[in-house]
Amino acid sequence: MTVTILPSGGGKLTLPSTPAETVRETATQSDRDNGAQIDAEDETEVPREARLVCDAQGKLIFVGDCAPLSFFQSVRQLVTTRVGQNAFAPQSSRYSVLENATAHQSRRIPGDNRIPIVHSEDIPLAVSNYLSIATGLVDLFDNRRLQDDLILWANMDQKQDDATTVVNFLVLAIGMKINDEGRSQDYFEYARDKAYSNLTGNLSVSTVQMFTLITLYMLCSCQINGAFLFFGTAVRAGYSIGIHRTEVNARFGPDIHRQRDRLWKSIRVVDLFLSSSMGRPPATSDVDCTVPYQSPDENVEEPVDLLNASVQIFLVLEGVVTEIYSRRKVSLQLTEGISLQLRDWSSRWLKQLKDIVANPEVQDRAQASGACQILATYYYAVMLVSRPFLMYELCRRLSDSSVASNGRSALTSGKSKLADACIDAASLMVDPILDLIQRGVLVGHVPILVSWLFASSLVLGVGLLGGFGRVLEKYTRMAIHALDHCSKHDTHAGQYSLIAQSLLTTALEYLEKRELAERQRRTENSSQLFGLIPSDTMDSSPTFTGQSITTPSSKGRESLDRTFLQHNGLQNVGSPLFGDLDSAFLGLSESMMQTPDPSYWGGPMGNETDSGSALNLFALLDAGGGIDLTHHL
Repeated sequence: MTVTILPSGGGKLTLPSTPAETVRETATQSDRDNGAQIDAEDETEVPREARLVCDAQGKLIFVGDCAPLSFFQSVRQLVTTRVGQNAFAPQSSRYSVLENATAHQSRRIPGDNRIPIVHSEDIPLAVSNYLSIATGLVDLFDNRRLQDDLILWANMDQKQDDATTVVNFLVLAIGMKINDEGRSQDYFEYARDKAYSNLTGNLSVSTVQMFTLITLYMLCSCQINGAFLFFGTAVRAGYSIGIHRTEVNARFGPDIHRQRDRLWKSIRVVDLFLSSSMGRPPATSDVDCTVPYQSPDENVEEPVDLLNASVQIFLVLEGVVTEIYSRRKVSLQLTEGISLQLRDWSSRWLKQLKDIVANPEVQDRAQASGACQILATYYYAVMLVSRPFLMYELCRRLSDSSVASNGRSALTSGKSKLADACIDAASLMVDPILDLIQRGVLVGHVPILVSWLFASSLVLGVGLLGGFGRVLEKYTRMAIHALDHCSKHDTHAGQYSLIAQSLLTTALEYLEKRELAERQRRTENSSQLFGLIPSDTMDSSPTFTGQSITTPSSKGRESLDRTFLQHNGLQNVGSPLFGDLDSAFLGLSESMMQTPDPSYWGGPMGNETDSGSALNLFALLDAGGGIDLTHHL
């Protein structure tokens, strides 16, 4: 069953101060100025990829167009259509890559109101783990005092059954989830039940903190749909106490003013992550919001404010979703406003964040982990805005029988340059993540990285399949390795790794068959010089059609690096083909497995001759990995 998202850009925004609104105004003005000049070949179809998928209990859940899971379905359809009809033969295995409820049964007796025991010696490690997870995503407390406050609270003989206790237990539940799953669950269940029992009309900052922390815990538990539901309570509580208005926050004094402003920014970051990763409308908006997202002294030499960097790139990501994925078609002109926002963010933050990631020993583990997640979000924003052009280019390349058509003729295409930018951003995302893994910095839950890594692995895999360079095999393996590392604490990462391995295997076998067919054609042309091949053998030699997926060489392929393909005890099992993944893997019905209508990919694919199509809107710096568009705009 396929569900189509209706365009969401109907309402007008009144404050032209956010990246999303600036993108909208720039795009609208560009359309007015150039509307008569936009050629049909200058536009690219935006695949309508929204659908219903099954959660772990078999319930149908909506996933929108921009979500990584929807992108996977688009990749699956492309490979089925262009590479081989049997590449996705349904099997009996069943998984859910949407929702993985914890396998642990509740250990609390209904009605048991006893406060769980807390040992003060466990708090330092729990706080360190919590900060590694939360930094770059939320900033709810004064982190310099958090550990001391928790130890002081833990040493109290009689703990009050109040909001502070609930918040403290949630912090410990998140921080202890890596090392002590049982106690983490006890703390979470107690705090969650108390949060709901105390949910009345008497709302406060603690209410927003409680339900934001519940959301964060559920994200770490691979229960993203449940997190989406709980987060709605945090948002409504935040609006109810006015944290979206900085003049209201200022009435409480400088310290509380700063805390409430940062609480609103945290809500915006979590909301936009949930929105973009699930393809659903955000719960928050900048309409009637006066909290500044940029500090006046941001360019002065001082410690980097990761929360500001995070909220700013997520606002750009919101603009991408609004302006690209609410439309049927996207033109190169439309991407100009988005490219300006990405360039502005890059000039302000990219070098500082890369320095933190490159020198984690100078900063603490939490800062390095947070900076890495923000960098990944930046690269994902580039991937998201250029993804329709990548799919267009892939479809064009895989539909051409001539290998030469995949080469020089595409180099002058503006669309192909955007497709290259998508692949380059995916490659650049993987490098810092793997570097921190090798240094032992990324050791816990990183929900943002897992989602963006999945999308990156898909982009790299289809890039390899589409002939964008054999070097992408290395980057795809790196992405798989990173997902395997994250799978130690994240079930979704393990499932995403299996999908990426399947795509890598399919791409390598397709390229091998294509190269073999090309070698056979060359042999036929040269064999008569010396009589290398009997004439009857030449007459019966097979030709490559691009539709057969099974060859003698593919049956015994063991060339994939086993260190990347070993996963959860699968040392003796070959890498799974896409066919090993059931259509129910993502709640697909058999009707969705059929070959899509050609119009799905935007109709006929010709050569672009329009000068506007030649703009390289997302040129990646060779040295720094930034987006530099100065010489194009």
